[in-house]
Amino acid sequence: MWGRSSSTPTPLDGVDVLLADLDGVVYAGPGPIPHAVESLNRAASDRRVGYITNNASRTDASVAAHLVELGLAATRAGDIVTSPQAAMTLLADLVAPGSTVLVVGGEGLVVEVEKAGFVVTRSAEDAPAAVVQGFAPDVAWVHLAEAAFALKTPVEDGGIPWVATNTDWTIPQARGIAPGNGTLVSAVHTAVGRLATVAGKPEVPIFREAEKRFDASSPLFIGDRLDTDIKGAVAAGMRSVHVLTGIDRPKHLLAAPPDSRPDFIVSDLRELFEPYPSTIVKGTRTTVGSATVEIDGADLRIVSEGDRPVDLVRAGAAAVWNSGRAIFGFRVPERLYADPFWRP
Repeated sequence: MWGRSSSTPTPLDGVDVLLADLDGVVYAGPGPIPHAVESLNRAASDRRVGYITNNASRTDASVAAHLVELGLAATRAGDIVTSPQAAMTLLADLVAPGSTVLVVGGEGLVVEVEKAGFVVTRSAEDAPAAVVQGFAPDVAWVHLAEAAFALKTPVEDGGIPWVATNTDWTIPQARGIAPGNGTLVSAVHTAVGRLATVAGKPEVPIFREAEKRFDASSPLFIGDRLDTDIKGAVAAGMRSVHVLTGIDRPKHLLAAPPDSRPDFIVSDLRELFEPYPSTIVKGTRTTVGSATVEIDGADLRIVSEGDRPVDLVRAGAAAVWNSGRAIFGFRVPERLYADPFWRP
């Protein structure tokens, strides 16, 4: 996978549709991430730009309005692909049209459930045909309890379907990292001993919806999480960029498993437009730009830090990934996973 960078002058070369995650890529909480808005506006001057989000708390229209406020003036509701929309595609195959569905979540999920023609309830006493669960800041114990009551019967004994919009463990906020929908889904799982069917990243349907909506033939996806964004893009056969402005940091990149490794690593979105340096392997040494690392038995050594911290991360990640060995098989110098990059 890594070798693809050597034939691409910039990450955007040959891309007809740029798709971006939102939390940790475009904004953290209500405010924009440095350089994100101007970079996405620049990208939109000669290609389609769309957004894929696992956050189920808001409607596509409200997300688009927020992006317009941040300065992405051309954004419309149709440019936003949400995990509730993907969840409705799954739900349509599981229950009859017009069924009553117990919703755990906020407006973003409720609107999509109603648009899909289902009847919303918040109570297990209404005998729902399914439970759909998504993140909202005001989801409380009482909502999780109703989901547990509705899901008490196992599937093999005739229990109803349970669809989760996403299972992100955390969500970036302006004040730091907060629990995400995965923690709420896990609470219900702990109570009922069942697993939800997941609609959003890292599952493929949300990526297929985006490809279809934007008629993409050569898309590129930008994310900040390896276990959802990048893993999902890899599963969908879509090239990906990991940006170091959100959840996963250099140490996570070094340890990324094969199914969660991006094609490109950037410190911020300005680097989408910069020539992406080739990865050069000579014997035990791996060089990216002016940064070089060397594998010496169990040691991963820094030969040259280079003049750009991101190139050192790229070289270290490439060396580990191409070795066929897991990160815990190396002694790694602390400098290699230093984190001088912007974070929420």
